[in-house]
Amino acid sequence: MRLGVLDIGSNTVHLLVVDAHLGARPIPAYSHKEELRLTEYLDTRNELSAEGIERLGAFVEEALRLAEDKGVEDFLAFATSAVREAANGEQVLARIDERCGVDIDVLSGRDEARLTFLAVRRWFGWSAGRLLVFDIGGGSLEIAAGVDEEPDVAVSLPLGAGRLTRDWFTADPPPPDEVRALRRHVRAEIARTVRDVVRHGESTCAVATSKTFKQLARVAGAAPSSEGVYASRSLTRQDVAHWAGKLTTMDTATRAALPGVSPGRAAQLAAGALVADAAMDLFEVERLEVCPWALREGVILRRLDQLPSQTPPV
Repeated sequence: MRLGVLDIGSNTVHLLVVDAHLGARPIPAYSHKEELRLTEYLDTRNELSAEGIERLGAFVEEALRLAEDKGVEDFLAFATSAVREAANGEQVLARIDERCGVDIDVLSGRDEARLTFLAVRRWFGWSAGRLLVFDIGGGSLEIAAGVDEEPDVAVSLPLGAGRLTRDWFTADPPPPDEVRALRRHVRAEIARTVRDVVRHGESTCAVATSKTFKQLARVAGAAPSSEGVYASRSLTRQDVAHWAGKLTTMDTATRAALPGVSPGRAAQLAAGALVADAAMDLFEVERLEVCPWALREGVILRRLDQLPSQTPPV
């Protein structure tokens, strides 16, 4: 089937069209996205503003039209932390449903972690053993670990790169005292989860997903996206510690000039690097393998798993 997936993230809204069937890897056929950065439309009451709602609704309308043009047979839409945690999130989705006629599923933080873990497991396979997976989004950090397709533990923390940049930094580049304060906060939050994650067993493969980790890997010398999804990419603890310190001394324009860093994500890369550094340090991870699949692919795979199997005629 041709499946359309609309991902309403804290940073980016993304329509992905894939050709897929049960038992095969989904093949991307079309992609359309916009860095809407919904967290920037949250007001002092933690409500999405009228402008943010209008821009989101306009994108959803456009995504539905494009999905129809591309011959999509099945359409899924989901939202993550920005909508989930907005005080008026339910009203926003109701207005978009009335305007566009689409039901948007709001994923819990735990479900984000579970579905991302599923995508990583399918990408690396059973031979990877016990996986430890980190994903830094715009609004939250997801951590999951386990030996099966369903993780033993799945955790979501309010440590997204966009959220932290907005809430903790007042200047560009951020003052050293704000960097230290954020570093302490991030490490305290992650440290509370370590015991619950590691008590299930030692991981044999640590994996990173998300744009933040991909950009950090590229800055540290990993293969560019032009080399394709199958190029091996990894990120060492030493490199992350180095760049976590260096990125906080740069302004946004300087970060945006680094290899692989998009202008729209440059402002929040420093905060994201502090989260990555803390996660690797506290979980004693020396190297992360970077996985090209993440939450969107997990949603697609779960949908395909729910399709009725069709036994070919003998």
